[in-house]
Amino acid sequence: MLSFPQKKVVHHLASLGLCWFEILLLDWLWRTNGRVTAVSPGLEQCLARSRKIVDRIDNDGDGFVTTEELKTWIKRVQKRYIYDNVAKVWKDYDRDKDDKISWEEYKQATYGYYLGNPAEFQDSSDHHTFKKMLPRDERRFKAADRDGDQTATREEFTAFLHPEEFEHMKEIVVLETLEDIDKNGDGFVDQDEYIADMFSHEENGPEPDWVLSEREQFTEFRDLNKDGKLDKDEIRHWILPQDYDHAQAEARHLVYESDKNKDEKLTKEEILENWNMFVGSQATNYGEDLTKNHDEL
Repeated sequence: MLSFPQKKVVHHLASLGLCWFEILLLDWLWRTNGRVTAVSPGLEQCLARSRKIVDRIDNDGDGFVTTEELKTWIKRVQKRYIYDNVAKVWKDYDRDKDDKISWEEYKQATYGYYLGNPAEFQDSSDHHTFKKMLPRDERRFKAADRDGDQTATREEFTAFLHPEEFEHMKEIVVLETLEDIDKNGDGFVDQDEYIADMFSHEENGPEPDWVLSEREQFTEFRDLNKDGKLDKDEIRHWILPQDYDHAQAEARHLVYESDKNKDEKLTKEEILENWNMFVGSQATNYGEDLTKNHDEL
């Protein structure tokens, strides 16, 4: 019987094109000895890709994967995902095919119908959404456009779509977070606004324990100056902590959970025996890399 996390992995692998029998067999074989014989071409292909990914993570080729190698790989996967995402949408916005995207091109591609047919949106919720998002996107575009020529190179457009990945865009990330959560428009996030961003109250219903825990988090760790609300500096400390490396944390977690002999490094066998955890992590781009050829990794 599969546990809940294993069921999530099975559902994800199903979306990659493997049949249910192959997926269940794959799960069982990996959890027993990591070896398979006489299986379908689809499953063999999946296993081959898995082994290749492990080989790529093992950067020095010594047969072991360290936390540092895993962290480096996760960061590489994150970066590749971001640039692949930009490449997929680039042609939708670069209308004149000059390998740059102007603000006008982006505005027309995204808001052109709304701008050309305002009467259709006058009484709809979309009207308020577009009215809010258009100036916000323009502000973000200008922040990403470092040379101020009103056109974005691929690097600038990447910063526009993924501002959290660029140092010079982090103030925009903080400002947009504040605007999203600050419902009364006073320029701060109070505790109720903080909670409302993650939990919708039912009328007269009690708050679950995790919400009470979040209120304690707000008071003890988010509200640094203890004035009952978060300013921009406190929001920055919350969403962009200086002392937290997400890739490092994930790499340490994967090594800790998979390192059976506790030598602080992983063999290929240890990784494949715990592959369901890797499929659910950024190390495999949440399983997407199992569908890629070796040259695409």
